Amino acid sequence: MRKTLAQIAKLVGGELVGDPRLVITGLSGVKEAKPGDLTFIANPKYIPFSKTTKASAIITPRSVEIPGKSIIRADNPSLAFSRAAAFFTQDTVCRPKGVHKTAVIAGDAVIGKNVAVGPYTVIEGGAVVGDNTVIYSNCYVGHCTVVGKDCLIYPHVTLREGITVGDRVIVHSGAVIGADGFGYVWVNGKHEKIPQVGTVVVENDVEIGANATIDRARFDKTVIGDGSKIDNLVQVAHNVIMGKHCIIISQVGISGSVVIGDNVVLAGQVGVHGHLTIGKGVIAAARAAITKSIPAGEKISGFPAQPFMAEQRLQATLRRVPSYIKTILDLEKRVAELEKKLDNV
Repeated sequence: MRKTLAQIAKLVGGELVGDPRLVITGLSGVKEAKPGDLTFIANPKYIPFSKTTKASAIITPRSVEIPGKSIIRADNPSLAFSRAAAFFTQDTVCRPKGVHKTAVIAGDAVIGKNVAVGPYTVIEGGAVVGDNTVIYSNCYVGHCTVVGKDCLIYPHVTLREGITVGDRVIVHSGAVIGADGFGYVWVNGKHEKIPQVGTVVVENDVEIGANATIDRARFDKTVIGDGSKIDNLVQVAHNVIMGKHCIIISQVGISGSVVIGDNVVLAGQVGVHGHLTIGKGVIAAARAAITKSIPAGEKISGFPAQPFMAEQRLQATLRRVPSYIKTILDLEKRVAELEKKLDNV
């Protein structure tokens, strides 16, 4: 784990100021860094730490100057540091190589070039796995499921039958894609299952967190759009259509047949009622309960969700309720005393 500062600067497209031969042996935050480490400063409020950090080099915004310290100036220091971290650690990541002897692959499955399949993984008949994809141990790829190129499927992932996963998709451990949607009809005093015969389409460059679940459609398809990122423990129900480059954070629950526009952000524990439309660029604060469709560009919060500033004013008012009650009680006492005096006149 040794890279020169010149190598890192070239990779991130930054301007090197300092010793290009400086050897970097680790990565760390600006407060925790030690000699040999590379760190970064993205927020101007952390610039004072550049004088006290023990890091050997810092990735900074373009406008920053730090006398006596080797720096790499970048347009986006956070992104540059992320790329440096990936470059710095690429030789330390241990991926499966080739097809393990305990993997079970159907004879009519199509496996691309340079595919790795870990121990005890099962790939069913008619499945297709694209070039350079890595599937770790104990995964399941169902009948006629298609997995694209350059994907990374971590251990214990289930890709049910007949679904499509695009290129460069990352799926973390425990995720289940293509389970049946939650559909029943009440008949003669009991719940009769409604067959879920649709599919799931996960488009390119999507990342799906650990133990997330994306249900297949009742008919047609559930869609996760290009570049969307889904955190751990998220539930996406049947027939949801999610746009491109959305961010869905942990413990969000999205009910069936919701349509979500591009660039939507749903913060932790947001709940979405079924059959709604959430417009492009909507941001929902943590624990918002979305009970009606939301126009594009809105920022919302609360239960039920409403425009963010209206919710903030409501919360501010609610916090003053104890003082209002005290004032009312004091006024009632004073009124009672005045009435008593009047009665005695």
